[in-house]
Amino acid sequence: MTLFLIFAGLVTIGIVDIVLQNLAIRSAIPKDGVLPESDFLSGEKDGTSGKGTLTPPLSSKGFCPPISILKPLKGLDDDLRDNLTTFCNQAYPDYEIIFALEEKDDPALKLAKEIKKQYPHKKISIVVKQRDYALNPKVDNLIAAYEASQFPYFLISDSDVRVDKDYLREIIKPMKDPDLGLVNNLIRGIGSRTFGSLLENLHLNSFVIGHVALLNGFFKMPTVVGKSLLLRKKAFEEIGGFGAVRNVLAEDYVIGDLMHKKGTGVVTAGHVVNAVNHYRTFKQFIKRHVRWGKLRRKISGVGYISEILSNAVFISCLALVVLGPTTRTISLAAAVWIAKILGDYLLGKRIKSAHRFFHYLLSPIKDIIVGFIWFVPFFSRTVMWRRHRYKITKGSLLVPILDKKAR
Repeated sequence: MTLFLIFAGLVTIGIVDIVLQNLAIRSAIPKDGVLPESDFLSGEKDGTSGKGTLTPPLSSKGFCPPISILKPLKGLDDDLRDNLTTFCNQAYPDYEIIFALEEKDDPALKLAKEIKKQYPHKKISIVVKQRDYALNPKVDNLIAAYEASQFPYFLISDSDVRVDKDYLREIIKPMKDPDLGLVNNLIRGIGSRTFGSLLENLHLNSFVIGHVALLNGFFKMPTVVGKSLLLRKKAFEEIGGFGAVRNVLAEDYVIGDLMHKKGTGVVTAGHVVNAVNHYRTFKQFIKRHVRWGKLRRKISGVGYISEILSNAVFISCLALVVLGPTTRTISLAAAVWIAKILGDYLLGKRIKSAHRFFHYLLSPIKDIIVGFIWFVPFFSRTVMWRRHRYKITKGSLLVPILDKKAR
């Protein structure tokens, strides 16, 4: 009985976490503050159906400083053309887009050139340069784009991100505060055409978006997700620029942490951006979250334990295994599964996800998988990233492992 009460207490922590995530999202996102996912997949609201025609002159009233958009590209992500086109159709008076690639034979280079030709009236440039300066290949790619950028504000945006036409106008607003150095966004996963991509988007639309909103809104703990980062150049260079994060895996988190420690403001905007995941496989889902788990353990330390404590589904199943299938343990597991399904469904409705109710029946299965993945970082500290093998050390610092087969 005592052991059951311990499990029940741990499960209660997870249930409270589900409730707090929903409250945090409701606080961060107004009821009508996000466009439905279907609008971004149909190409009607986000401008992906545009043909590169000249947009009408835009008013520069209000705070609209010029922005440099840095787009690191590597291969052809899901719907890459449509993703990139949304940045070409921004309702913003002055901005530039810099596509950065490391290799001339990258298939994304041809697409970048086609988009530049399609939008001759936009400030679009393409940088192809392999530097081998940073162990983090994304940072290596970004440095060349950063050096080519012209404006005092720059935006780092991943290639799988899709946005609406008012994205730049919304994300720049907090920068009116001169003490602010970084603005990032809440991320919503869209697409879900395969089992792996569905699991990925269910996780993004519950654990990730929920905890980012919770930590930022309720606990005032800046949590930076690198898919969408707007930075003030002056503040960025004061923390050492890309040189300070060239050899870490979690460059987004470290940038935010360095700014926070320096006393520079870091905020998460309520404007939601989309991460497109159409065709991710189950194997890719597993590999991605194993790498993320290893990363988070090294940057969270003891705080990493909170992740398993918030996984009520996994703990309730653990109770079934340890104590056996009794009336109490089965009832506990059933109650937790129902709470998880309903909690994720309500959160999904708030962010206007296109997932139907039956999709959320997989949420508990996803949490069981993630629960097992949680243990992996205790047995392995190495990651494979773009044909290179690294050992992750404290703060997500990368140490290369010389392994010819890994290359």
